[in-house]
Amino acid sequence: MYTLREFNLLSWMREERQSRKLILVIVFIALLLDNMLLTVVVPIIPSYLYTIDDAAANMAKNHTTASPHTPSGTFQTIVSLYDNSVRVTSGDPMDSTPIPLGQTQGVSSSTSALTPHNSTQPDCPKADDQLLNENVKVGLLFASKATVQLITNPFIGPLTNRIGYQIPMFAGFCIMFLSTIMFAFSSSYTLLFLARSMQGVGSSCSSVAGMGMLASVYTDDEERGNAIGIALGGLAMGVLVGPPFGSVMYEFVGKTAPFLILAVLAVLDGALQLFILQPSKVEPESQKGSSLWSLMKDPYILIAAGSICFANMAIAMLEPALPIWMMETMCPRKWQLGIAFVPASISYLIGTNIFGVLAHKMGRWLCALIGMVLVGVSILCVPFAKDIYGLILPNFGVGFAIGMVDSSMMPIMGYLVDLRHVSVYGTVYAIADVAFCMGFALGPSAGGAIAKSIGFSWLMTIIGVVDILFAPLCYFLRSPPGREEKMVRH
Repeated sequence: MYTLREFNLLSWMREERQSRKLILVIVFIALLLDNMLLTVVVPIIPSYLYTIDDAAANMAKNHTTASPHTPSGTFQTIVSLYDNSVRVTSGDPMDSTPIPLGQTQGVSSSTSALTPHNSTQPDCPKADDQLLNENVKVGLLFASKATVQLITNPFIGPLTNRIGYQIPMFAGFCIMFLSTIMFAFSSSYTLLFLARSMQGVGSSCSSVAGMGMLASVYTDDEERGNAIGIALGGLAMGVLVGPPFGSVMYEFVGKTAPFLILAVLAVLDGALQLFILQPSKVEPESQKGSSLWSLMKDPYILIAAGSICFANMAIAMLEPALPIWMMETMCPRKWQLGIAFVPASISYLIGTNIFGVLAHKMGRWLCALIGMVLVGVSILCVPFAKDIYGLILPNFGVGFAIGMVDSSMMPIMGYLVDLRHVSVYGTVYAIADVAFCMGFALGPSAGGAIAKSIGFSWLMTIIGVVDILFAPLCYFLRSPPGREEKMVRH
């Protein structure tokens, strides 16, 4: 027999588990942490990999050019690209003493030949083939997460129909935690690539299960749009906080610190899920949902998925290419590589919150159409920036427009299933996540290669034109027809 206090506690826990608002909070936090991990690496990885590769190249060059007759008392100088110092060595690469650039008068005059042309901008790396090659390496690493998520999603969607949303949601937390720890302590490209790929599996579980859970508990179309808009606000917050948080922590604390902080936050999220969702319980859907193939054949679902894909591909191409382009043309500090994405993140947060409510009133198809055009125009303006301040307006436009598209198309996915298929949502949100992942898989991988071969400006031109050309297709979502059996039933 339960005491009165125990009975009240059990009743409260049961009510809280059934609370739609609490489920929304859990999904919000999961998307926040997932996308913080997604974007915190954006300013860290290009600079970190360049530092590793540049050090290896310099070491190889020193071994090649070193003369065996160099006297032990002769001083050599090595210019650091990432701090205000020249290192003076006595023939041994491990024996170096930093000397501030302003105090090198006593050093051999050959030092001046090794000093960068713009010594007031010490973070400006060499504009050589090594830097251009980073486009491909960084692009592939960033794309690995989305590629793995793309492969995983078709399995997670039907799985949620069979066992419910709670277990996949908690599995996503566990995998994301392991990926975060791996990022913190990995110091090679291979391990970083593996950590990024592992994150794709965790993201697939969290995003598909989270969106499906929201669609199942918010059955009214307008309420569902509002809830998904709030959940996407969590995604936007992660995208907003991730780059500046990562760049500032990397600059002043080191690579490991931001990932350890994220790991601690992930543990708190996991504890909340364990307490509220009870992920040990299997709760299959009461009815069998439409198959993945039948949903994939629906042209209206494909148009909505295409909008999500191409809109997000714009920011996906920017993530690896923009920091490297800035390193080539603007000589920024490391913290500025992340700050450059802040306008896009803030405007995405604004866009998802405004149009989560407004899109239902103005017509989600129109909201998405305008958003696609605005993405294209904004991305075309990015290469015209001459400094970090010139990036503020176009990046703001990109983020705001993507917020318009996402907050319109995510609810439309659930609406189309209600209208034309069986009201089971795991599979359709797996398709939505596949579209999102295709943007973030093709964007960095193809974008890195294009930026290397024909330049950053042409890369932005290509994706901008694609978004503008795709926009008119959103008109077909204005009044999609229902299936005959659905229409007869109503």
